[in-house]
Amino acid sequence: MATPQIPTANPIKRQARPRGIYRFFPILTTLRNYRRDWVLQDFTAGLVLTAILVPVGMGYAAASGLPAIYGLYATIVPLIAYAIFGPSRILVLGPDSALAALIAATILPLAAGNADKAVALAGMLAILSGVLCILAGLARFGFITDLLSKPIRDGYLNGIALTVLIGQLPKVLGFSVSGSSFLKETSGLLQGIWNGQINWMACVIGLSCLMVILGFRRWAPRIPGVLIAVVGATILVSLGDLSTKAGIAVIGPLPQGLPQFQFPAVSWAEFGNLCAAAVAIALVSFADTSALSRTFAHRTGTEVDSNQEIIALGAANVAAGIFQGFPVSSSASRTPVAESAGAKTQITGVVGAIGIALLLIFAPGLLTNLPQAVLGAIVIAACISLVEVRGVLRLYKLRRDEFVLSIVCFLGVVLLGVISGIFIAVALALFAFIWRAWQPYDAELGHVDGLRSYHDISRHPEAKRIDGLVLFRWDAPLFFANAEIFRNHVLHVVADAPTPTKWVVVAAEPITDVDITAASVLADLDSALHQAGMDLFFAEMKGPVKDRLKRYGLFNRLGVENFFPTIEQAVERYLAVHKIDWPGSNTKKGK
Repeated sequence: MATPQIPTANPIKRQARPRGIYRFFPILTTLRNYRRDWVLQDFTAGLVLTAILVPVGMGYAAASGLPAIYGLYATIVPLIAYAIFGPSRILVLGPDSALAALIAATILPLAAGNADKAVALAGMLAILSGVLCILAGLARFGFITDLLSKPIRDGYLNGIALTVLIGQLPKVLGFSVSGSSFLKETSGLLQGIWNGQINWMACVIGLSCLMVILGFRRWAPRIPGVLIAVVGATILVSLGDLSTKAGIAVIGPLPQGLPQFQFPAVSWAEFGNLCAAAVAIALVSFADTSALSRTFAHRTGTEVDSNQEIIALGAANVAAGIFQGFPVSSSASRTPVAESAGAKTQITGVVGAIGIALLLIFAPGLLTNLPQAVLGAIVIAACISLVEVRGVLRLYKLRRDEFVLSIVCFLGVVLLGVISGIFIAVALALFAFIWRAWQPYDAELGHVDGLRSYHDISRHPEAKRIDGLVLFRWDAPLFFANAEIFRNHVLHVVADAPTPTKWVVVAAEPITDVDITAASVLADLDSALHQAGMDLFFAEMKGPVKDRLKRYGLFNRLGVENFFPTIEQAVERYLAVHKIDWPGSNTKKGK
């Protein structure tokens, strides 16, 4: 009889990490391993991607407060830069809706209506955020975005989505408003509607295009609804001369030629004002890029170096800044387009960049009659995809504390501004992390007969205590912020014990670290207990934590014999020393 084969899961391919020049220039590995049958697939996917990159790039440029052409500049060069430095095979970088509100909130007040100044400020903002990303990647700080939990990210993304949506609605309705905050833009939108400023032809075109984009996204995601909306609206406006007859705002003729190398000139005062925004942009863009990169890496069964990812993102932003662009990030909408079109490598992005370049060289007037309302519709559709409602409602049911954090981040972005809201999100993330370590769960343990182990007596009221013995568990590292809390809780448990305490045994398996402050508190606790006629012991403490105590000199001070491998051995020793007959003395380890 044949031995049955045990099925195994298809694991993620463990790849050898590139070294030397191959680590910093992943394109070399791509070219070295490039297959001939990928050429047609990458080329075709690049052409499909080009059709999406053009209108989306222009839409995000307008949402960022810049002329539409700069959205194409911010698409061409970053695609090539990421193809050279990026570790992900098919990730698409470019202008992004999550950054549009940040960029606009930063540069528009400083530019004061000067378009050239706005372009320079946006370019410097890209350079600053790019340099920060590169430095963080070289310092191997790729882990920093893990500090932003999903509820907090959902909160600020919901706030950004609402802010951008309100800013783009007037464009879809055929008029414009001015305002430096969400409340002012909302007021301007309502006043424009009330005063009858709506251009109904622009409104019909804009809302129709929005419905087309959302409809194809929902029911036919493989068909580029954005392209259909752009082509249809452009043809309609051109044939009907609606820019003249109906007063519909169009983007006008685009400048011919490629972006020029131009280091943005800003004053030192403006440079200082850009720094805080650059930090926020670097954090948000890398958080999104890292998450998206990992998602597509898992789909293809590969791994991505998060530190190289942040370096590549930084290089793309620096390249955008010195070639008349603005800050860019990964795209959760264009990357799936490339994937579904059959993209195999970053050559797809290079083809897309070349396609846009050819458009600017040979046919810059092709999109002259593209309505501004359509660009607004494209951005609004992207904002709708950012909104996370179900997840927030689920938090309300499952974790009220994280629901509150998400709502606070949302309100911070909406009411205080995008940049302030991002830093509120970061501060809340750090506060939540510190709070959980500062106020961890702890428990007194007792013996449960049916479970043949030691368990939390608050969850198992039937658990039995052993006379004179306190078993205490602390579910966190011991460090300066919670050491005194640990000491007080131990003393409270001892004071509340039903019988006079002789031994205190700390179930130390969850304690993963003890810093120097906590070691001093442990020494004081041992002295206080000893003076009261009690002894302090530890069970199941991890080896690395014991090593720290040895370096502090605390291990020998407490006594080698005061550390037990298991709770059961500590209990057995206590029963033997005090000659107590306990029926559960041969129990197995429990929690």
